[in-house]
Amino acid sequence: MEELSVKSKIIKSVYFSQDDGRLRICFKNGEERLFEGVPSSEAHAMTAAPSPGHYYLHRIRTRFRRLAA
Repeated sequence: MEELSVKSKIIKSVYFSQDDGRLRICFKNGEERLFEGVPSSEAHAMTAAPSPGHYYLHRIRTRFRRLAA
């Protein structure tokens, strides 16, 4: 997994795997979420968004299958 740079009030770090579309999001509160089937374009759009946390809530969490992290 490749670490993607992110500046967010709630997200600490983001990791993305081009091979299988897995996106791991580590939050500043210590929680982690792992999603599968995420296109590279969505992962990069989230990290570049004005509010990555808002993008996650509305574009990632509701659209992609979550795996146990």
